[in-house]
Amino acid sequence: MGANSSSICELPENVYLKRLSGAEAVSENDPFWNQLLSFSFTAPTSSAELKLLEEATISICKSLVENNPRTGNLGALIKVFLSRTKELKISAECQNHLFIWQAHNALFIICCLLKVFICQMSEEELQLHFTYEERMPGSYGVECEDLIEELLCCLIQLIVEIPLLDITYSISLEAVTTLVVFLSCQLFHKEILRESVIHKYLMRGRCLPYTSRLVKTLLYNFIRQERSPPPGSHVFQQQTDGGGLLYGFASGVATGLWTVFTLGGVGSKPAPQQEQSSPLANQSLLLLLVLANLTDAPDTPNPYRQAIMSFKNTQDSTAFPSPSPHAFQINFNSLYTALCEQQKSDQATLLLYILLHQNSNVRTYMLARTDMENLVLPILEILYHVEERNSHHVYMALIILLILTEDDGFNRSIHEVILKNITWYSERVLTEISLGSLLILVVIRTIQYNMTRTRDKYLHTNCLAALANMSAQFRSLHQYAAQRIISYACRHLRRYVYVLDKLYFPHSHCSTLQHCFSTLSDNGEELLSLTCSHILRSYASSLFSLLSKKHNKVLEQATQTLRGSLSSDDSPLPDYAQDLNVIEEVIRMMLEIINSCLTNSLHHNPNLVYALLYKRDLFEQFRTHPSFQDIMQNIDLVIGFFSSRLEQAGAQLSVERVLEIIKQGAVALPKDRLRKFPELKFKYVEEEQPEEFFIPYVWSLVYNSAVALYWNPQDIQLFTMDSG
Repeated sequence: MGANSSSICELPENVYLKRLSGAEAVSENDPFWNQLLSFSFTAPTSSAELKLLEEATISICKSLVENNPRTGNLGALIKVFLSRTKELKISAECQNHLFIWQAHNALFIICCLLKVFICQMSEEELQLHFTYEERMPGSYGVECEDLIEELLCCLIQLIVEIPLLDITYSISLEAVTTLVVFLSCQLFHKEILRESVIHKYLMRGRCLPYTSRLVKTLLYNFIRQERSPPPGSHVFQQQTDGGGLLYGFASGVATGLWTVFTLGGVGSKPAPQQEQSSPLANQSLLLLLVLANLTDAPDTPNPYRQAIMSFKNTQDSTAFPSPSPHAFQINFNSLYTALCEQQKSDQATLLLYILLHQNSNVRTYMLARTDMENLVLPILEILYHVEERNSHHVYMALIILLILTEDDGFNRSIHEVILKNITWYSERVLTEISLGSLLILVVIRTIQYNMTRTRDKYLHTNCLAALANMSAQFRSLHQYAAQRIISYACRHLRRYVYVLDKLYFPHSHCSTLQHCFSTLSDNGEELLSLTCSHILRSYASSLFSLLSKKHNKVLEQATQTLRGSLSSDDSPLPDYAQDLNVIEEVIRMMLEIINSCLTNSLHHNPNLVYALLYKRDLFEQFRTHPSFQDIMQNIDLVIGFFSSRLEQAGAQLSVERVLEIIKQGAVALPKDRLRKFPELKFKYVEEEQPEEFFIPYVWSLVYNSAVALYWNPQDIQLFTMDSG
C-alpha cells in the first residue's frame, strides 16, 4: 500500500498487515519486519477514531487467528519486539531514535492484536496462539510455553528500567497500556476472576522480583505528571505531505505500514482537559489500581497490594519490619502534593483511599501534616458537587473523611485552620470559617441530598459516623454550622411526627399538620409558627404517650392497618412508612452528636447552644419519646439551665447579649450533672469480599478514562454501562 494508505479504514487492505496475518510464515530475521515497523502516525485519541481502529484491527485479527496456528507469525512478531528491547536502554542513552521508534511500533501492533484476541477468546486459546511457531533455520529461541511470561517480564523491565525521556515517553506509555490490555480479560466476565493465567504470571515466577520496582515506578509516574512531548520530538524530523506526517529514511528504506497516516475529519478533537493531562500518569495510575485489586491466589497473597501496604517515606530511616518482601521507599511529600492536586479524578481519590486504608506509614504521615486543608478541601468539593459525581466517587471521598475523623488529632486541628472566601460554597457567603465547620456543613448537605434524592442508607450512615467521630472535638463552631446541625435534627424531628400521624391515622385530614410539613423546604431552615408549634407539642405528646406503652407493637399494628387499607396485598408501603426507621436512626444519631458536643466541649461552642435554645420548643416535645428519653436528658438539662439564665436576664436581649450569657453560663454549669455516655467512635471496616465492589469499579475507570483504549460496550460483562 505504501503512500496510498492514508486512513484507518484502509488498514485491512494494507499489504504488510495482510502478510502478517496471512498464510505465509515470516521468519524473525526477514527484512519484512523493518518495513512493517517503519510507520508513524498521530495516535488516535477520540472515541470515534479508536472505534475505527478497533474495527480495522478485528478484521486483521480474524485472518491472523485462522492462519497463526500454521505460521506462528504472532510469536514471530513478539520475538522481534523482544530482541529489539534488549538494546532499548543503550538506545535511549545514545539517542537512537530509529531503534526506539521501531520497538514502539512493534509493541503498538502487539497491543492492538492482543486487545482483540483477549476480547474474543478464552485464556486457554490465547496461550495456544503464543505457542504456535514455524520452525525455520536461523530462528533464535525463546521457549514457546514461556513466551507470555517473557513478554510480560519484558514490559515490566521496560517500564522500570528505561529512563523517561522525550524519545522514550511513547514506548513507556505503550508498555503500561499493554499490561492493562493483558489484564483486561476481567472485563469480559461477570464473575470476579480468581484463577487467571495472566495473574499467575504477574504474581510469581520471573515477574515477581520486579514487584516493588514496578509499583514504585507507577507511583512516580503519577507523582511527576509528565506531559506528553510535542509531536515529532520523539522520532524523526517531520515533513508535511498532503496534510499528513511523512517520515522518510535517507537510505530510501521502504516506508512501511503507513507513510502517510491522516485522520482527516474522523472523530472529535480531544477535550482541552485531555490535552492538558499526562497520559503516562493517568495510565500508570489505572494499571496500579488494577494490580492492587488483583485477588489473592490460594497460596499467594497479591504482592502488588503488599508493596502498596508497606512502602515508607524516603526520610524514614527505621528498618522495615520482617517480613517485608516487596517494601520500598518513596518521597511522601511529593506523593502528598500530587494527591492533593489530582483529586478531581475518581482514580486519584481511589488511590488516596487505598493508601489511607492500607498503608499505616502514609496515614501517619498525612495526619501529621500541618496543611491538611490542601487534601481535605478537594475531598469536600467532591461531596459538595454530589449531583455531578458518580456514586462511587462520592463513596470514596466520604470514606476518606471517615478514616481521617478516626484520629482525634485531626478532629482538633481542623478547627484551628481558618479559611477565607470559599467560592465554591454557594448556599451562603463564607468570608471566614474553620475547616472543621466547613466539613460539618458539607457532610450535612450530603446527608440531606441523600435523604431527599438517593435514599442510600450506607451513605447517610457513614456521613453521620464522620460527624459523630468529630463531635467531642467540636471547637468554636461557625454560627451557620451550629445552626445547620440543629436545624437538620429539627427537620427530622418534625418529619418523624408527621410520619407517625400518617401511620396511625392514614385517613385523617389534619390540614394544619399537613401544611406544617408541606411548606418545609429541602434546606430545613423555616421555623414553625407559634400556633403550629403548640399544636405539634400537644399532638406529639399524645403520640409519644401511645408509643411509650408498646412502642414496637404499636408501630407494627399501625403498619399492618395501613397495608390492609391498600387495594392490593402486594402494594408497597408508602415512602413515609418505609422511611420511619431511617428517620428514627438519623434522629438518634443527631441527638447523640449534639449530646457528645455538649458533654465534652460545651464551653467551646456557644453558637451551638444558641441554636439549640432557638429551637428548644421542638426538642422539648421529644423528652418523653421512648427511643430518645436517655439521650434527651443532657439536652433537656442544658436547655433548662440556659433558658433559666436568659429569663433572669430579662426580655429583648440582643444576639450578642445572649451569647455573652451563654459563655458565662457554660463556666457555671456543673459538669457532674451531665450524664456520661460511651464515647462516639466509629471505625471504617471494609466489608467481606471487597473485590466484588472494587474490581468492577476499577475496571469501569479503565473503560472510561484510559488513554487510547476502546472496547465495544456490547462486549463488556463485568458491569453495566450506567454503573461504569
